[in-house]
Amino acid sequence: MNLKKKINIKRFTLLWLILFSVFIILILWLSTVFYYRYSYETYQVKNMNSIANKILNIKEGSLNEQLENLAYKNEVCMEVLWNNGNVSSYNTLMVGCELSSNNSEIIRLQNEFLKSNDTTQTYRIKSREYQAYAYLYGIKTNIGSIYLYSPLKDLSGASKVLQEQLIFITFLAIIIASVIAYFLSKKLTNPILEITNKARNLGKGNYEQKYEDSGILEIDELANVLKTTQDELVKTDELRRDLMANVSHDLKTPLTMIKAYAEMVRDITYQDDEKRINNCNVIMNETDRLNLLVNDILDLSKLEADVKELDITNYDLVKEIKEIIKRYEIIKETENYNFILTLPKTALVNADKNKLNQVIYNLINNAINHTGKDKTVKINLVKKDKKYLLEVIDTGSGITKEELPLIWNKYYKSDKKHQRNVVGTGIGLSIVKSILEKHHFLYGVKSTINKGSNFYFYIDCD
Repeated sequence: MNLKKKINIKRFTLLWLILFSVFIILILWLSTVFYYRYSYETYQVKNMNSIANKILNIKEGSLNEQLENLAYKNEVCMEVLWNNGNVSSYNTLMVGCELSSNNSEIIRLQNEFLKSNDTTQTYRIKSREYQAYAYLYGIKTNIGSIYLYSPLKDLSGASKVLQEQLIFITFLAIIIASVIAYFLSKKLTNPILEITNKARNLGKGNYEQKYEDSGILEIDELANVLKTTQDELVKTDELRRDLMANVSHDLKTPLTMIKAYAEMVRDITYQDDEKRINNCNVIMNETDRLNLLVNDILDLSKLEADVKELDITNYDLVKEIKEIIKRYEIIKETENYNFILTLPKTALVNADKNKLNQVIYNLINNAINHTGKDKTVKINLVKKDKKYLLEVIDTGSGITKEELPLIWNKYYKSDKKHQRNVVGTGIGLSIVKSILEKHHFLYGVKSTINKGSNFYFYIDCD
């Protein structure tokens, strides 16, 4: 028993969409708390670098006026320590500017910068008056040292506003995710539940399920698989019914004959030697037919289950074919069947002799049952390259193109009337197929309507 807790797709989709929304909101929170301030300060540093480049690129003209304009436009205060010792200040009345306030920390950093070999330097300092941070940027030029001062604005208020907005956005995102998850899971689960119910009905033997496109590739592929399974189950069920009908009929006929002739021997002919022997012969023939029927079914079951491995030996195939043909002497004499053999003197091959004899025997039986009014069966054995080609040919009504793929199936029986009234479950050719495939021999059939069929296979030479 599987104790693992399961979750349906609706809850699964809802859960993961909500988790995804929470994850996105969490990233926004982190960016607000940490990255927002970091990006603001990074922008201020880049802005001061830009001002420094503009100062270094000032052309001749009114220097003081240009420095003043730069300070005002960029919201910084500026102090210039000229080479002659004079000091000029620009925009120092800006709120938060401490360049002209005799701040000891600023003076210390300016002196430190003058003594250094750096042409530019950025310092992050804390304002004692405003309890806020600011950037001090030093530039060495050919006219003297220039200092830019940019106070950093307090972002706590803006961050708080953003965080309050994010709280609202978080609840809104969860609601939206829940609505989307509901409709999305409904879109996904309805066709899945429908397929599940159809699969359950299929398991109960209801083979009339109809599958409609859902518009979702994977679900439609699953539906196609179930549709294929349903078609195969229908075929299997039809084969099962046919098997039961065929076996029931084929068993009933000889059993009826055996019972009838046994009663006749018991009640009527038990004192007449000739009639009793004839009746017993009928009983024996019918018993042989029953035995053949049962053996065919057992042989196919063993082949499909791979109960026995192949016993590959080297032997003369021509000799075996002639021995098989001897079994049909009785029908040659009593029913005027004609066997035309085209064989070489010898044909040494490598195969399982008993199983290959069974193949040849089944093919000849099939040809006898389906040959034409001339009652002719041809057996040809021809060497081609490093293989022998064995053909068993009849002169019957042939096989239609629609039937050709079906004749190798288990229990398949044509509805056509046969030349002989024979017993068969339709598994003879299936046995042939299983044995030849187990040997990895190429096989097939060629057939022409009203002219007959040619069953053939290739076998490896010695």
